[in-house]
Amino acid sequence: MSETYDITRVLKALPHRYPMLLVDRVEEIVKGERITAIKAVSFNEDFFQGHFPGRPIMPGVLQIEALAQAAGILGIETMDLADSGKLVYFMAIENAKFRAPVEPGCLLQLDVAFTQQRSKICKFEGKASVDGKVTCEVNFTAMIADPPS
Repeated sequence: MSETYDITRVLKALPHRYPMLLVDRVEEIVKGERITAIKAVSFNEDFFQGHFPGRPIMPGVLQIEALAQAAGILGIETMDLADSGKLVYFMAIENAKFRAPVEPGCLLQLDVAFTQQRSKICKFEGKASVDGKVTCEVNFTAMIADPPS
């Protein structure tokens, strides 16, 4: 069954907060399968001040981080771990490709799907796009763990 999440529900699923929260809403989540989320890219983002003045673009690594946060929501919600304090950590990033710049004022669509799921280790494929044009593709591995003490 598919669900949508507003920002309040996103904040329950992720520990990230401003300025590192890069998911504004979830358009669709099918637990155990896939998620489509949105990042509203605003000119007020801190990184636009220096990347690049006069031609601001969202850094590719932040596109990957946004995809990872969407994957984190998918993993946490699939395993019913929201509000448990569990965190999702990157273990590997593979085959990252950047296809087009992401500029202020756009809606960055984040599509992530499980490619493998085990008890604590998950593999995902992710694709970011703007108006149907792919901006970033990546495969990554993450683990579900307790926060550092």
